[in-house]
Amino acid sequence: MIFRSVTRREFLHGAAVASAIVASSRFSSGTSWGYAPPLQTFEYGAVSLNSPLHVAQFENCHHVLMGLNEDSLLKPFRQMAGKPAPGDDLGGWYGYNPDYDYRKANEGFAPAETFGQWISALARMYASNGDSATRDKVLRLNRLFAESISPGFYELNRFPAYCYDKFTCGLIDSHEFANDPDAFDILHATTKIALPQLPTKAIPHDQNWRPGKDISWDWDESYTLPENQFLAYQRGAGEQYRDLAVAYLYDAGYFDLLAEGENAMAGKHAYSHVNALSSAMQAYLALGSEKHLRAAKNGFDIVTAQSFATGGWGPDEQLRATGSDDVAASLTKTHSSFETPCGAYAHFKLTRYLLMVTGDSRYGDSMERVMYNTVLGAKPLKPDGSAFYYSDYNFEGHKGYHRDKWPCCSGTLPQVAADYGINSYFRDERGLYVNLYIPSSVRWNVGRTRISLTQITQYPFEDHVQFQLKMDRSEKFDLLLRIPEWARQGSISINEKRTHDPWEPGRFAKISRKWKNGDRVTLELGRPNRLEVISPQHRDIVAVVNGPLALFAVGDKIPSLQREQILKAKQVGGDQWQIPSNDGPITMLPFTSIEDEKYSLYLRTV
Repeated sequence: MIFRSVTRREFLHGAAVASAIVASSRFSSGTSWGYAPPLQTFEYGAVSLNSPLHVAQFENCHHVLMGLNEDSLLKPFRQMAGKPAPGDDLGGWYGYNPDYDYRKANEGFAPAETFGQWISALARMYASNGDSATRDKVLRLNRLFAESISPGFYELNRFPAYCYDKFTCGLIDSHEFANDPDAFDILHATTKIALPQLPTKAIPHDQNWRPGKDISWDWDESYTLPENQFLAYQRGAGEQYRDLAVAYLYDAGYFDLLAEGENAMAGKHAYSHVNALSSAMQAYLALGSEKHLRAAKNGFDIVTAQSFATGGWGPDEQLRATGSDDVAASLTKTHSSFETPCGAYAHFKLTRYLLMVTGDSRYGDSMERVMYNTVLGAKPLKPDGSAFYYSDYNFEGHKGYHRDKWPCCSGTLPQVAADYGINSYFRDERGLYVNLYIPSSVRWNVGRTRISLTQITQYPFEDHVQFQLKMDRSEKFDLLLRIPEWARQGSISINEKRTHDPWEPGRFAKISRKWKNGDRVTLELGRPNRLEVISPQHRDIVAVVNGPLALFAVGDKIPSLQREQILKAKQVGGDQWQIPSNDGPITMLPFTSIEDEKYSLYLRTV
């Protein structure tokens, strides 16, 4: 299957894009093309997860995606191209509805919007498990997609940029992780069809750019395009993708302000604008732009300052003004507290990039908090399109599925599940960084020496993490263990002998030595209880956090308690804590252990 590559003239369609490319000269000072961050990820197949929670989520998502009917997946593409479209309609957001009316229902809201994400997830899953049927499905779907994509798809779609972005992601991941020899040619053909239907620059959410359309056509997300365009360029698809990435950088009104420390995020759609920070990180990685690195770091800090104790953010899918009382008010005004799989996916990418560039362990702390307290507790994806969407932090919270089938979070949950392994470990030329404490194994070489490290732990439900090394011969390298900022007590032992290596909360503890086969390292992390207030204006509303885990009070009516009572929360089982009260003990559970119970993340104090 051969497609003609897009010429530069065709690619840079119009003066506005060309002008944006010329403006890229602002990167000339200090630019480092092909810049590599100090830390690198491992290949997907180098990490094996043994955690029941992580494995179950991976297998659930893989099973659902592998079971999707291919005619159903291609149906909206074929319908919008005016071609025969056999097979059942998937329905929900995914299907095409020419009579869609946003005021009545969401059936047909975003046709085929998750297709590229599912291709991406399957490619990453193949890279993890080596299952040939998974790769076969990726290659087969890519070719069916190539035969079906048309200008009509973009003309009739409310989200042309959103969909093109996800298609790009799926195709470059197919190239990188599933070895699809035609992926770049399909990308070139897709890009040629898509570009005339896209704005020529990043358009803010809610801004009209398609005359004569209702407001539901104003919700596209062209400002997220650069990340995957930069990645396409870095993976060898061609310089035109770097140029296109530069053209869509959301500088005016967003990155420029964030780089100066201003909160340009208030009132903006939460998931997509945090996701856009990954485009800023890729601008730094591809172009060496310090401005964009500052924008991403400042954006992370702004989001962190308005996050819940779980690490989630964006109640009702909106970011808030600095110092606002909106987050506290959301505890009674909404059950839509955090757009979980999408938000977690954006958060994991951003913190991974920042950790790779800076080596700062606080980004690993943040990733860990979001993982254990939000997306790892998502309800399983169902074959009928039922998908977990919002985490609920209302005083009367509960878990449930989104009202519509196949929403956007059904696309990002499989990507999240595929990425746990590559988020767990990093490396540099001197050694191995352990970022997430998950039962798992990682394999790598130091020179000609093959090494594997295995984590054995029940963390975060117990204090200790043990690492076992297997290697062909003795070898010297650094082992760096993330010490969470909240850890006030702890130790590191090697072969049952306590070391005197530096141990400091909020940093990676580095152990430099010549390791031998069978060496064992034990990390002890005391997990203190602590209270985190919802906001400075409401110090009487607190969440209890144990180590990395936010604990949820289970029950219909949770009484007000004294702070001293809450801090006495005691672990009484593997995943259960209790707080003593005059009316009997109050059960506290982590988000991963909650099923259909009513709960409250935050407690009122007296």
